Amino acid sequence: MTREGGPGAGGNAAAEEEPGYGIGAVSRRLGVPASTLRTWNLRYGIGPSRRSPGGHRRYDDADLRRLEEMNRLVRAGMPPADAARQALRPRPAPAERGASRAGEGAAAPPESPGRPESPGPFESPRPSETAVPSGPAVRPAAEPGLLSAVMLARAATALDAAAVNAGLDAALAAHGVVWTWERLVLPVFAAVTRRQQDTGAGIDVEHLFSDRLQAALTRLSARAPSPVHPRPVLLAGAEEEQHALPIHALAAALGMLGVETRVLGARTPYTALADAMRRLGPAAVFVWSQIRETGDPAPLAGLPGLRPACRVVVGGPGWWDNLPTHVVRVNTFRDALSAVMTTLR
Repeated sequence: MTREGGPGAGGNAAAEEEPGYGIGAVSRRLGVPASTLRTWNLRYGIGPSRRSPGGHRRYDDADLRRLEEMNRLVRAGMPPADAARQALRPRPAPAERGASRAGEGAAAPPESPGRPESPGPFESPRPSETAVPSGPAVRPAAEPGLLSAVMLARAATALDAAAVNAGLDAALAAHGVVWTWERLVLPVFAAVTRRQQDTGAGIDVEHLFSDRLQAALTRLSARAPSPVHPRPVLLAGAEEEQHALPIHALAAALGMLGVETRVLGARTPYTALADAMRRLGPAAVFVWSQIRETGDPAPLAGLPGLRPACRVVVGGPGWWDNLPTHVVRVNTFRDALSAVMTTLR
């Protein structure tokens, strides 16, 4: 990487002599917008550590290594706050680091020490038809300025669509889809489920929250960066499966990682899915089954084989046993992201 301020960067002679790297050069190297780098610096303290004689903030080589690590973790699906904590930890010397990584696999994204386990299955948040299994307790948000799950659940219970919109948008902007799903969406739906079980009421709350969540995911997807992978990913509900929120959430998370997606939606006939696979040549296909009636794995064996190969990934509690050997089953949001992203490396 060239130091920022050279002729190609439009800088002046004084800038060329300043040590370190400017934000524009770092942005080009990492493929991360300068505005995002500034946000990471302000919010997580991971930014330029030196100031040049000319008074400009500059990134040194150690700063670059930390940002490269954070960028790698974020692209693997880790929430930015956790990725920053991991990147800011003291790192071993290059020789030690190479030895320690020799035995690492390329599957799930690394977790930071002390991080709680991912909550329960990557279930569909539709409590009126299937109870939400165990997930994180309804608890306050991780930082000031964000609605907690308790506050968001109260806004949904009050049918306050504006407050729900604001809470979801703020969480998605600050922490991304995975964090929002785990820390807010699942706890809110769990609270709605308990209310339904206790009182028999709450279908209206569930429907409003589901609608506002899908709208928030759509708004986030509209701001996704340009795709960096040449082959898209197809996402669909199993044939006759009416639940679609999980595939919209996964599509939004993939989009923010620079992955182009095609969401075929709920109740996708396997013939239509097969036809889409032949026309698009996707890198991966994700199929969701929420209820047992839609989880027959036999039709998966009839999906076409493609060249280059296409990985078939399935998620949801509806799938029966005895999946075809080439089909990958995932149980968490993070596993789903990892299974898809590893096909694109």
